[in-house]
Amino acid sequence: MKDKSEADRIWAVQRFLNGEKPETICSTLGRSRAWLYKWVDRHIQGDDSWCESLSRRPLSSSTRTSSEIEEIVKMIRLSLYNRDQFCGAQAILWELEDLDVEPLPSLRTINRILSRNDLTHRRTGKYEPKGKSYPKLPAMLPNQTHQADIVGPCYLKGPVRFYGLNVIDTATCRCGLHPAMSKAATDILEGFWGIWTRMGLPERIQVDNAMTFFGSYAHPRGMGQFIRLCLHNGIEPWFIPMAEPWRNGMVEKFNDHYQQKFLAKVAMTSEEDLSAGSSSFEHRHNSTYRYSKLGGKTPLKALASAQKSLRFPREENLPQMPLEKPKAGRYHIVRFIRSDRNLNLFGEIFKLPPELAQEYVVATIDVKEQKMKLFLDRTQVEEYDYKQ
Repeated sequence: MKDKSEADRIWAVQRFLNGEKPETICSTLGRSRAWLYKWVDRHIQGDDSWCESLSRRPLSSSTRTSSEIEEIVKMIRLSLYNRDQFCGAQAILWELEDLDVEPLPSLRTINRILSRNDLTHRRTGKYEPKGKSYPKLPAMLPNQTHQADIVGPCYLKGPVRFYGLNVIDTATCRCGLHPAMSKAATDILEGFWGIWTRMGLPERIQVDNAMTFFGSYAHPRGMGQFIRLCLHNGIEPWFIPMAEPWRNGMVEKFNDHYQQKFLAKVAMTSEEDLSAGSSSFEHRHNSTYRYSKLGGKTPLKALASAQKSLRFPREENLPQMPLEKPKAGRYHIVRFIRSDRNLNLFGEIFKLPPELAQEYVVATIDVKEQKMKLFLDRTQVEEYDYKQ
């Protein structure tokens, strides 16, 4: 069935072919002569669909990704998938950088290409890393390793704006929560101190590369307040590779649980509500939530079964800030070395030997020795002076 516009076109062309004057046709339809001649010309060309509107979409777009870049993205994604490696937009972007592809598409563009070509399905089965050895931290006994992350900013209806500091013990799955009103070092360190007084001090703590944790790009060797607090209390911080949040997988998964089971369900409108709710959720999780990896035990049951004595802070309150630089201790930075062979330590670049390209390395800063020691698969391969 023709719509009114198409019916007008057919009627106007028929009247024109019957010899009626153009000005009469146009005046009765409220159209211009150019409009009439356009449809007469379309009719004369002999196309059966001459009266139908054509798409006004341009034949080309200056912003559309070239077909060559799109094909490269598709090939890289297929190659990564077939090798059982991570094949999301971030992994594809790294491969494009290694191939020196220009112009380099953004993560958003890569995601659009994948969606447009129906390449967003996930790999099935448990992920098994291939080829690249990644340093794993021990998680057999309570407080051997903690993972920590900052969620936010989050908002309550109050309105209250806050950041959630979440800590997970990788052996027992115990959690520690602290809602901080800002990401300032003092607020976050008070959170860590409160969590450690409840959970005990860990041997290692794994975090991402947020400035709250390492300090400042202007002073990459300055040891931020978080590093100093850890070293003063016998804790070794571990920084995961940049842009690889899955290396902190346990706390990232807990963050989803925190959002869904706590923030989205508990009604809170004030800082007091938030503080009380966080304490209640922490206790509820640790005492009632059962994990299959713990054989169905709750985190507190797993802690009791381990029969390990825990180490706690000697003081009830956070030490006075700012903290002095420690004279001993170690902290570690894990990095994946790309084809440019650059090791980025909080903005300071070290050029590494060719044999370390495409490998994960651990840069261990020994504060007492003032050395940066480089490890590959637990074997020391380089050593640099690192005065702080």
